[in-house]
Amino acid sequence: METFTDVDKEQILHDNLEYTLFSWSKQAGLNPINAERTEGVYLYDRDGKRYIDFSSQLMNVNIGHGNQKVTEAVATQMRELSYVYPGMITKARGDLGRKLAEITPANLTKAFFTLGGAESIENAIKLARLYTGRHKIVTLYQSFHGASYGAISAGGDPRKLPVDSQAMPGVVHVENPFFYRCPWHSRTSEECAQRAADHMERVIGYEGPQNVAAILLEGESGTSGCIKYPPGYWQRVREICDKHGILLIADEVMSGFGRTGKWFGSDHHGVKVDLMCMAKGITAGYLPLGAVMVDEKIAHSFDDKPLPLGLTYSAHPVSCAAAVAVLDIYEEENLIENAAEMGRYIEEQVAEMAKQHPSIGDFRNTGLLGCIELVKNRETKEPMAPWNAAPSQMEVMNQVAAKIRELGMYTFVRWNYIFIAPPLSITKDEVDEGLDIIAQAISIADQHTH
Repeated sequence: METFTDVDKEQILHDNLEYTLFSWSKQAGLNPINAERTEGVYLYDRDGKRYIDFSSQLMNVNIGHGNQKVTEAVATQMRELSYVYPGMITKARGDLGRKLAEITPANLTKAFFTLGGAESIENAIKLARLYTGRHKIVTLYQSFHGASYGAISAGGDPRKLPVDSQAMPGVVHVENPFFYRCPWHSRTSEECAQRAADHMERVIGYEGPQNVAAILLEGESGTSGCIKYPPGYWQRVREICDKHGILLIADEVMSGFGRTGKWFGSDHHGVKVDLMCMAKGITAGYLPLGAVMVDEKIAHSFDDKPLPLGLTYSAHPVSCAAAVAVLDIYEEENLIENAAEMGRYIEEQVAEMAKQHPSIGDFRNTGLLGCIELVKNRETKEPMAPWNAAPSQMEVMNQVAAKIRELGMYTFVRWNYIFIAPPLSITKDEVDEGLDIIAQAISIADQHTH
């Protein structure tokens, strides 16, 4: 294995900080992990420190790091052909399209390939508008759908606020069915589901149902805090769509490909969707790729007229070959079943942790897509840091995040949330290792409860 001197490490650090920009960060004072290699659920920096990856990087490295089956598939494809324009066909493209049609609901029969999640959202919105002849898109406030202009406009995440003076028009946001912090102070989760759906339908009535092309929902909530859909919500949204001729788009970019213990997050709700956006787990992050799965009626509407969508790297053969290998790995290594089993185990362990840590207010989890919400007071649910917290409000949570990193873990700490979304290949022993680190870090927050 190649070794790096201190001079090499400093040069790598210098070149990255001096010549590249980093996402979502002020550029001065950065202290990024100087990553050298990865294996399984671990990554290693150039000082040899090991970090357990408890968020699968960006909730995308679902199969774990360093699976050489993907390397071999990519190398084989590149030896045959690396790129042809999207108007040509390749074996990898056809193999992947067929496989996606097999694992998605039966009405989703064709894939339009993109290079990532935001592009999938953009193209799904285009398709919905083209097919319906309508222009409005209804989404949830506490959601994230990507960072390109259309996708960030569709989301309700506050990262859009600095750039929303030129937001994509036609997006209508509604309240989430968030039972833990229900806007309608519901007594049961089912009541919250009903009230949230009624609220959505009222807003659609104000906006003009004849103007609404689609409702866009994450298959399961991700970076907004893993807000679980209460029972009945998806069913009511489907009823609203059917009543008004509105399409239902599932954003499975984060919740897809086994992450929730089923192939897709929306599979938990048994509801037909008309368009499904995907990326991340389709290649487990090994190469960029995304897709929009399209209902057969929508696909056939373009049989005799041009489909006005196109990308230079659509159906990139090397990315498609990687995806075919990754989809095989999910099945060969029983990763989806493991995600469901480890998810249940994590839920049991966090329930025990909550008895020892008064700052744990709520834990919301589906499979291996989970989030601990820390509070100052369980009765009032006062958050340890508020939603969209200013830097001055993040003192405690910054200490928690620093402790997590110091103890050898990489995961997301956002506002008062700690995310638990490790690779689907994780074992019980590795779960225990990670939860022990989180427990030690949460002890810092416990000192600020009352």
